[in-house]
Amino acid sequence: MKNTYLDLVAQTFDFPQDGFSLKNNRLLFNEIDVYDLIQRYGSPLKLTYLPKIGEKIQTARKLFRSAMQRYNYNGKYVYCYCSKSSHFAFILNEVLENGTQLETSSSFDIDLVRRLYKQGRINKSTTIVNNGYKPAQYVEKIAGLIDEGFTNIIPVCDNAEELARYDSIVKADTFTIGLRMATEEEPNFEFYTSRLGIRQSEILNFYKEKVATNPRFQLKMLHFFVDTGIKDNIYYWSELKKGIKSYCALRRLCPTLNSLNIGGGMPIRNSLGFEYDYSYMINEIVHMIKESCDSEGVPEPDIYTEFGKYTVGESGATIFSVIGKKKQNDAEEWYMLDNSLINTLPDSWGIKERFILLPINHWEKEYQRVNIGGISCDNADYYNSEAHINQVYLPSWDENSGEPLYIGFFHTGAYQEALSGYGGLKHCLLPAPKHILIDRNYYGEFTDWQIFQEQDADSMLKILGY
Repeated sequence: MKNTYLDLVAQTFDFPQDGFSLKNNRLLFNEIDVYDLIQRYGSPLKLTYLPKIGEKIQTARKLFRSAMQRYNYNGKYVYCYCSKSSHFAFILNEVLENGTQLETSSSFDIDLVRRLYKQGRINKSTTIVNNGYKPAQYVEKIAGLIDEGFTNIIPVCDNAEELARYDSIVKADTFTIGLRMATEEEPNFEFYTSRLGIRQSEILNFYKEKVATNPRFQLKMLHFFVDTGIKDNIYYWSELKKGIKSYCALRRLCPTLNSLNIGGGMPIRNSLGFEYDYSYMINEIVHMIKESCDSEGVPEPDIYTEFGKYTVGESGATIFSVIGKKKQNDAEEWYMLDNSLINTLPDSWGIKERFILLPINHWEKEYQRVNIGGISCDNADYYNSEAHINQVYLPSWDENSGEPLYIGFFHTGAYQEALSGYGGLKHCLLPAPKHILIDRNYYGEFTDWQIFQEQDADSMLKILGY
């Protein structure tokens, strides 16, 4: 009977597969020898593989371009990156080198935009889509960009009060705006309609009463966002159809409207068994927009997307050592890690997010079901592979075997650092791991360097006022 960990994976999934392979019973991530990194840098560690970012951007562009050619679509496709998914300079540099536009979510995002402009990473013609419910400071900073000659600032208005603030603050004679349409939430949500945006039933009257009556406003974009993402289900297609219908109705009234922003939510691989037909979904989206606009007799819009998690998620990994095991009863054995899952992968704790979990070494060993626990004092510091199932399969490991067992959570590149407070205070005063960047040079060879040391006690105590 085949009962090694490699046998289990090979029998269950297509393996090797994109981004994951094996050499000498050790895992390679995008051909990177993770075991070698651990020997040189230690664990725990976070790593970011920069080339994956450009690969994802170019793949999406190619698929939209192909769909638009297939359906003779006359609008263009604009890829925006959601800065909130990862604000790091090394991420933004890679993103912008691939010619993307940007989407912002907060007041400090505008300060980041200014810094990028001073560094020459963007120019005044870069498209900046401003989203979110906007406090006064956020509005003031957006207005400042408009008055300083940034020509493609698109503040997406959430409500009438926000629109009135631009009218009173912006000095330019005319300026571009967008409108956000509130989407209905899935039936199992605790509320029916998104708190963000203008109700679909009110958006035409909003335009007629608040926008069309003021010659300073030039409506360019209709924006909507489905929180659960772009999925092949009745709910998503229904919300997309509503968005297109509203665009067509507005376009008949407003000749300057030429863009439909369908938001973000393109999923990433969260298991070796992940199945998602990106090409099919993009083709269907483009076809639906084209078909609806033709039947309504309006020009098809430029299509904007705001991909954040899709852009950076698959570039990241978080690596741990198993530092001990505990058998707490006849059915449960724990592998204890050298950091906290709550601290390093907060989505796994907060929203039960799944990541690809694989051992780095010992693939030749027998597999067993185990629980994975972090070392904080919190009862919730463990990993769920599925909702309500807290055990996973990993190689059987003996603490006296000589070689430690290393495990990795993969495709962790979006949101985790921001949610856990990168470089700040951590639960139980456990340190944030070191962070490694990996790139390829001109000759295709790997280069790696450490950008963040593991936190020390002094840095945390200073924050606490000691």
